[in-house]
Amino acid sequence: MKSAVLRTEVRLFCREPGGIFWILVFPTLLLVILGSIPSFRQPNDDFGGLRTVDAYVPVAVLLGLIVGALQSMPQTLTGYRERGILRRMSTTPVRPSALLSSHMLVYGGAALASALLVLAVGRLGFDVRLPKQPFGYVLALLLALLAALALGSVVSALSRTTKIAGAIGSAVFFPAMFCAGVWLPVQAMPDVLARIVGCTPFGAAAQALNQAAAGHWPSWTHLGVLAVWILLLTGAASRWFRWE
Repeated sequence: MKSAVLRTEVRLFCREPGGIFWILVFPTLLLVILGSIPSFRQPNDDFGGLRTVDAYVPVAVLLGLIVGALQSMPQTLTGYRERGILRRMSTTPVRPSALLSSHMLVYGGAALASALLVLAVGRLGFDVRLPKQPFGYVLALLLALLAALALGSVVSALSRTTKIAGAIGSAVFFPAMFCAGVWLPVQAMPDVLARIVGCTPFGAAAQALNQAAAGHWPSWTHLGVLAVWILLLTGAASRWFRWE
């Protein structure tokens, strides 16, 4: 039964060109635009000798997670609740929890596919090195994904309507992008700002991905920050989420 729900949600997701574009295409498109600027393909002292395009690969990887978890998933879940779909499901053998887990798998899978696409295009198009510490990179990426989905679940829990979900999601979305380094990569931030950003889930994820990309095992401090956020956000979502 759960597999049937998952297949249905995958089909519905594939029918939404907007979601496919913003989660799967936009992060890679941003990387292509930045990589097409000649000066961004030159070493930059502000980024520790890395090229700007190198510094933006982890940013683009996180961007797909942020868009999927904070913009797309809350709107869909809140819309189901608003239209009474979750309430009607409670009278069938399919539990609402199956729908919630299916959404997390769909949007989480799309975000991971986006990350792989970014890494592939960065490597093939702009000669960006693949992560030198792949196991640490995967671990940091999975923790970042779990934190993003947990935060998206909190947004869904706090939103009674899709309009409210859009407003709350946008309010969280832009600070999340800043912490991930969309406007200024973490490597170029002043030390004080970088430490502050490192206490946020996406700031910690950005720094962990940067370390793994450079060949170092991600700092346990950054991984610990992600783990704490996952626990806190999951607990908040479980406490506040309502099916009706």
